[in-house]
Amino acid sequence: MAVTAHDVRTLQTYAAGVMGRADHHAGQVKAIALALLGGIIWRAEPGSIDIKQYDGELANVLWFVVNGKRYAVAYNHHTLRIEIRDRTQSGPAIHAFDNQTPVTSVEAIFTTL
Repeated sequence: MAVTAHDVRTLQTYAAGVMGRADHHAGQVKAIALALLGGIIWRAEPGSIDIKQYDGELANVLWFVVNGKRYAVAYNHHTLRIEIRDRTQSGPAIHAFDNQTPVTSVEAIFTTL
C-alpha cells in the first residue's frame, strides 16, 4: 500500500526516514537523495507522489508522474545507487545516482522527464 504525499509534512517524514536509513547502510547516496527529492518535488504532477508503506511506516520506494508518465525511485542494494525506474519498482532502471553524480546532472535528467 502507498501513501500519497499531499503535504510537506509527509515529504519531510519520508526524507527523514531515507536520511536515517542512509546513515546505517547507504551513505554513498545520502547527499544525492536530497537533490533527487528536490527534482521530484519540482517536476511531479500534483497529487502524483506516492510513497510505499511497510509495517505502517513510510519506506524507501517512491512513485511520481511527470507528463503523464509514471516513475519509481528506489535504492538498488547491488549497485549501491538510487535508481529512477520505468513505472514500477521492478521496472527497468533508466537513471542511476550516487553522491558522485553532479547536481547539474540531476537537473538535466529531471528536465528531460
